[in-house]
Amino acid sequence: MSQQGYVAAPPYSQAQPGMGGYQGGFGSGPAQPLYGHYGGPPQAFTAPPAGPMQSPPPPTSSVAQQPFQTPPPPAMGQPQMPPGPQSPHMSQQMSPQMSPPQSPPASMPMAGPPLAGPLMVGSQMAGPPMGGPPMGGPPMAGMGRPFPGPPPPGPGGFQQPSPGAAGPLGYPQQAGNSFGGQMAGPQPGMPGAFPGAPASLAGPPQKKLDPDSIPSITQVIEDDQLKKGGQVFSTNIRGQVPPLVTTDFTAQDQGNASPRFMRCTTYSLPCTADLAKQCQVPLASIIKPFASLPKDETPLYVVNHGETGPIRCNRCKAYMCPYMQFIDGGRRYQCGFCNCVSEVPVFYFQHLDHMGRRVDFYERPELSLGSYEFAATLDYCKNNKLPNPPAYIFMIDVSYNNIKSGLVKLICDELKTLLEKLPREEGAESSAIKVGFVTYNKVLHFYNVKSALAQPQMMVVSDTAEMFVPLLDGFLVNYQDSRAVIYNLLDQIPDMFADTNESETVFAPVIQAGVEAFKAAECNGKLFIFHSSMPTAEAPGKLKNRDDKKLVNTEKEKTLFQPQKGVYEQLSKDCVAQGCCVDLFLFPSQYMDMATMADVPSHTGGSVYKYNNFQVQHSTDGEHFLRDLRKDVQKSIGFDAIMRVRTSTGFRATDFFGAIHMNNTTDIEMAAVDCDKAVTVEFKHDDTLSEETGALIQCALLYTTISGQRRLRIHNLSLHCSSQLSELYTRCETDSLINFFAKSAYRAILNQPLKNVREILVNQTAHMLACYRKNCASPSAASQLILPDAMKVFPVYMNSLMKTAPLVGSTELSTDDRAHQRLSVMAMGVEDTQLLLYPRLIPLHTLDVNSEALPAPVRCSEERLTDSGMFLLENGHSMFLWLGQAIPPDLIQSIFNLPSLAHLQGHMPALPELDNPLSKKVRSIINGLLDKRPNSMKLQIVRQRDKPEMLFRQFLVEDKGLHGSASYMDFLCYVHREIRQLLT
Repeated sequence: MSQQGYVAAPPYSQAQPGMGGYQGGFGSGPAQPLYGHYGGPPQAFTAPPAGPMQSPPPPTSSVAQQPFQTPPPPAMGQPQMPPGPQSPHMSQQMSPQMSPPQSPPASMPMAGPPLAGPLMVGSQMAGPPMGGPPMGGPPMAGMGRPFPGPPPPGPGGFQQPSPGAAGPLGYPQQAGNSFGGQMAGPQPGMPGAFPGAPASLAGPPQKKLDPDSIPSITQVIEDDQLKKGGQVFSTNIRGQVPPLVTTDFTAQDQGNASPRFMRCTTYSLPCTADLAKQCQVPLASIIKPFASLPKDETPLYVVNHGETGPIRCNRCKAYMCPYMQFIDGGRRYQCGFCNCVSEVPVFYFQHLDHMGRRVDFYERPELSLGSYEFAATLDYCKNNKLPNPPAYIFMIDVSYNNIKSGLVKLICDELKTLLEKLPREEGAESSAIKVGFVTYNKVLHFYNVKSALAQPQMMVVSDTAEMFVPLLDGFLVNYQDSRAVIYNLLDQIPDMFADTNESETVFAPVIQAGVEAFKAAECNGKLFIFHSSMPTAEAPGKLKNRDDKKLVNTEKEKTLFQPQKGVYEQLSKDCVAQGCCVDLFLFPSQYMDMATMADVPSHTGGSVYKYNNFQVQHSTDGEHFLRDLRKDVQKSIGFDAIMRVRTSTGFRATDFFGAIHMNNTTDIEMAAVDCDKAVTVEFKHDDTLSEETGALIQCALLYTTISGQRRLRIHNLSLHCSSQLSELYTRCETDSLINFFAKSAYRAILNQPLKNVREILVNQTAHMLACYRKNCASPSAASQLILPDAMKVFPVYMNSLMKTAPLVGSTELSTDDRAHQRLSVMAMGVEDTQLLLYPRLIPLHTLDVNSEALPAPVRCSEERLTDSGMFLLENGHSMFLWLGQAIPPDLIQSIFNLPSLAHLQGHMPALPELDNPLSKKVRSIINGLLDKRPNSMKLQIVRQRDKPEMLFRQFLVEDKGLHGSASYMDFLCYVHREIRQLLT
């Protein structure tokens, strides 16, 4: 039986120049490449036990949508059929004769091994038993820790297999066209394929291979949307692979958490640690406990057991869920996580039906659903006291620059309307959140805005070393009660400081003041801090400029990403202990040590927004910032949160990535958790898993709601287990894998040279794909590149990750921007990393104004742009409107109300609001994207061949990078060579 695969094989037998010049990009490698996976010691490639191969299971039929009360398929306790592969089977091989004849190639010196060979995606699964000689050499000595230091001495560069005759190179056949051509090396005049590739290897220009023939992300997204878009995804099957994050679907909870809350790198775990070690595919889950649900999906039910609180396993403390098996006529239950048998409390007893299932199964969310909430009792509250509703404190830097620029006035004006929209409980008339206000420069000003006052009162604290809150009553107030006094204050602040000359600011004492205020009021909450320069005033947390471009590409580059120790580290702990989340809005005009200033937000579940060279008079700058502020104030959020991830026996959670704090190895603490924050959790085996029972994960989040209630939010997920590696590869999810790799690489650069980190990323990519090739694919020529269907676009994402600012050692990049991106990604969910690493490029010149549908996005490559076109590019953080130089004047007239492109020169205006169908449609597309994304994006308009176009080009991730990084095609060749080396 075959897994889906397509392959074409035109003649392709020329040795390639230019592919040996890679070592510059990834540093000189050790003689035996490192195969260290982030979480554990590197492994040599070993063969799996011999044994017959299992064919993949048949596809499951889709399940019709069912209301909450109707019987779904069997309960989660019973073993269920795993779902089948994601695609129809296809295994014919195209014969080489089908391609156009080619003239014999000129002879050229071999720079490296031949890179020829067909690309097969998801090859046949038939074939010999899985035994065979081990791959690679012995494990390297002294590599017990993740990300070892400098590699041991050895020949420079990656090992190269001996030159041999190149085989035919086939690529997926698309639309029946066959094609010839050869994989070109780096072109003359271009930087080498990887940074540092010697120019001498460039060779003469060659006929390039057709880029349409290599796997395309836009195609994969489109295919998944066609196949699963608009459908109901029922979560009643163990280990079911969900639709892609880019696909529009409706999730129906029938016993497993919706993929909006939990996604996994693979939905079929290998049964043994040896198998996991062998394939090197990380086993991880990306959990977004507060994810927003679309309007057509049911919000979570709240289960209230009164005084007794939630029912839990006596031994492992897992919460009641669909994986508990009731026995002994319903009087006892066996835990699905640790197998311990517990008594059912008297009030909870219910009889079992003829299938051994409780008769109230469908009335109880905790027995029939994957996600639900429990009302928590006093035992789950700090000091056994019910919490107070949270508070939001707005803290505004009123130093000279912010007053003069008009920023302070902009913030104060916006707050007048924004405070009307504070988040509130479903059905509540007004928000229970209290508000407070602080302004500061070198000293702090607190405001009493008690409703009984006619005028707000200001109190100044100038001793920033011993921070305290000078007033208790009247600082944190209910907005509705004190609206008049607050309005008055917001009107007065810009005038009060109009004549200030104070340009120095403090920063750490501002956060300390917020923590003290929450302590005094016995509540949790969030600080919104609006700040614009490095804190240089004499006070705790004073910073000095430590930006040093000479450190880039050295062993010490990692120090640029490390926060300055001391005050801020302690501040993070104080914030988490008090449930004080910090959100930072920064308006820098120069270096401000982002790595240190953003440290507290990144450990308290906070966000950092950054607006370089902000100009209030530019309406686009103001709108961009205000959109972020509005979203941030209004988003759904929980406070003082603690999360625990439990697993069934055989594996456990070992590593955690996110905007989190950890005091011990199991409790994930977050001062706050909102709808955009995700925690990535890595799992490791500690025993053998059973194919029969599968693997279970339960994520329990204890938090305080915006109205001050203490709740437990539970998400459960059951995964398939298999002793066949082919199963693991069939059920991989590339988007989740790249989220894991991005976070683990971004953490690793704090301790290791970038060169090592990049090297390990490439090695692990090659290792995962070589293991598939060796153990799951049917035999084929070594010259063929064979990729598993579910991972066929993984190399595009990996190459794109290696081009991101934190992983590119270039002195042209701002240290603060690199640190900011590193910290932002650590808290991202799967959809955000997917879009960041593969931007959407939409051709707007083909827009049909009468159609609801967007034009299909095209691949992120310069080759897809047309001189007469208009393209919109967005990645969740940046947005560009690109205008080709031959764009028709009527298009410019419709969008900009200008006669031609030449009239756009010099000033790049915002899009004017014009009253024609095309202008309205383009604006509605842009606004739709801005609404959908967690962050605001500032639209930048660029014309083809203008200087600002360079900025736009770095988002065309399939092309060579600005700083000498590889194109997708070059990277694929490089990985192919690494795979062949592992297999020889």
